[in-house]
Amino acid sequence: MNPKVDFFFEKESKWHKEYGKLRKIILDCGLTEELKWGNPCYTFEEKNIVLIHGFKDYCAVLFFKGALLNDPNGILIQQTENVQVPRQVRFTNLQEIVKLQAALKAYVYEAIEVEKAGLKSKVKKVSEFPMPDEFKKRLKQKPSLKTAFEALTPGRQRGYILYFSQAKQSKTREERIDKYEKQILGGKGLND
Repeated sequence: MNPKVDFFFEKESKWHKEYGKLRKIILDCGLTEELKWGNPCYTFEEKNIVLIHGFKDYCAVLFFKGALLNDPNGILIQQTENVQVPRQVRFTNLQEIVKLQAALKAYVYEAIEVEKAGLKSKVKKVSEFPMPDEFKKRLKQKPSLKTAFEALTPGRQRGYILYFSQAKQSKTREERIDKYEKQILGGKGLND
């Protein structure tokens, strides 16, 4: 157990008992406990394996390379259509975790083996995501914006493209681009 992570398990939350049980299961697998993105993250030789996090309706463990895992129990969930490799196992109560304890450990051990083997999943490149015409036009009009956008990490580029594309109306897409232009020029991602 890492004392830097204790606060996460000690604070009052809807998932307090569930978090504690998940922590025990994962630590029993021999991983190193760290704090990343404000959540308990478990690593093997400094590589992220699994993360515990919670939401309004469920708590979950997130396998960073979940798409590469076998899923004999059918419990791995792709969070959204745009999440490429990570997969979650979701829980709504402590009994579900207890029932799946052996399966969870098996998934953790398999995730460690995936990491040891150096397996990687094929992911879509940023260029494979359709860029909204409004954003293409803006990048053409403002070379400095184009340079700044291209300097962003692929994940940040993808985040902007997906966010801008989600708007149904052209006017809304343009408003979103206006709102985030300064942030792109500053080298920041959508949620930075």
